Amino acid sequence: MSTSTLVFRLPDLGEGLTEAEIVAWHVSVGDTVGVDQEVVTVETAKAAVDVPCPYAGAVAELHAEPGTVLAVGQPLITIAGDGAGMPSAGGDAHPAGEQYRTEERAGAQVPETGEDAPERPLIGYGAGDGPARRRTGGRRRAAAAAAALAAATPPAPAAPAPAAAPAAASSNGHAAAAEPAAPRRAVRVISPLVRKLAADWGVDLTTVRPGPTGVIRRADLEAARAGASSAAAAPVEAPAAAPVAASTAAPATAARPGLTAERLPIQGVQRLMVERLTTSRREIPDATTWVDVDATRLVKAKDRLRTVRPEAGIGILPLLARITVAGLTAYPALNSSVDLDKGEIVRHGEVNLGFAAQSPRGLVVPVVHGAHTMTTAELAKALRTLTEKAREGRLTPAELTGGTFTLNNYGVFGVDGSTPIINHPEAAMLGVGRIVDKPWVHKGRVKARKVTQLSFTFDHRVCDGGTAGGFLRFVADCVEDPSVLLSDL
Repeated sequence: MSTSTLVFRLPDLGEGLTEAEIVAWHVSVGDTVGVDQEVVTVETAKAAVDVPCPYAGAVAELHAEPGTVLAVGQPLITIAGDGAGMPSAGGDAHPAGEQYRTEERAGAQVPETGEDAPERPLIGYGAGDGPARRRTGGRRRAAAAAAALAAATPPAPAAPAPAAAPAAASSNGHAAAAEPAAPRRAVRVISPLVRKLAADWGVDLTTVRPGPTGVIRRADLEAARAGASSAAAAPVEAPAAAPVAASTAAPATAARPGLTAERLPIQGVQRLMVERLTTSRREIPDATTWVDVDATRLVKAKDRLRTVRPEAGIGILPLLARITVAGLTAYPALNSSVDLDKGEIVRHGEVNLGFAAQSPRGLVVPVVHGAHTMTTAELAKALRTLTEKAREGRLTPAELTGGTFTLNNYGVFGVDGSTPIINHPEAAMLGVGRIVDKPWVHKGRVKARKVTQLSFTFDHRVCDGGTAGGFLRFVADCVEDPSVLLSDL
């Protein structure tokens, strides 16, 4: 039987994504793969996803090293096989007549273009049920690949490397090896190769500084290993004739580490945020208005709901989301975007509410789609689910796109006010500062009340100051007296 060789190219990942960075390969040259087996983890500007290969056979070539950024359509992996699961003609991996399913979690739809059959959109599900059956085998293959890679890597010095990293992690003179690593900070490693190499080299992952995405990669591990080896070699290379100078300089360096010159790549979520914020500042003539409000009744309403509906988990953020959605219903001009190409202001027919959240990959803005159709309890559940997924780095591109308005609760950082940059292509953002006790005139007397500051940044092209002020005043009135919402229910 003849052998066919096919190049599987980086597929269209959907959601307007045009490139992805190779995070870790799960196979090596010579490995045998099956149809829909996940062969590589890639990171886009919105999520880290596993890419399954649609062909069975032996891995002939991997076209990019971890850390390489590939554009959609560039060669990813070459598969050689006996023709099973492959098109009859050799060439690139565009299987004729095979209709790939869209990734249901991302909701991406990839139209056919030209004469090529539709390529796989955002990865996660393939043409069959292969990935679920092969996941355990994929881990075994990844471990084997890690062992092979470790064997091909020059070994570290036998004694200095294991001892250097704990020494660098301790600044009080005690042996760091006696301290557990976990309490220092959480470690986020996607690639099993990195964990294997760290174990082989004796590098404590809690001492490794990750890149801008927050994920420890092989380059970060190698840098930490090189730094640890240099630190371990320094006492040996120090001149024996200057013990006094060495003893005075070393403690100062350990106690007061200096600044390090670095050039950090802009990638992943950070690249997406840089592009959005740059576009926002370049295109949107924004303006900001703000008001201090008495949130005492809002806090009491939250406490009351926690008592009567503890299972709903309704906190301050869901109540603010409920108020924001009501405000956008009353002032739909702010639930808009500007289409410069067509010279139109697009008013959206639904409220897709974004909110700022922290993730291992940096600041992200998950989106609650159809927020205008949800009850307060449903909003609370959606916000809680997306927040948990953000913290675990499990958000899909569909959950990070499509927003029409953003709620930014920067009060969790302990600040009162801000003039945020609008999340392009949206037209406005509501910011909420911390809620603190302040003297406030209430019913003619100065009392301690729960006070917060609301700041509202809006695109001056979609409305004037009167509309923006009306929206902000509506939100402020609802915060000060949540019963105002009852008039529209």
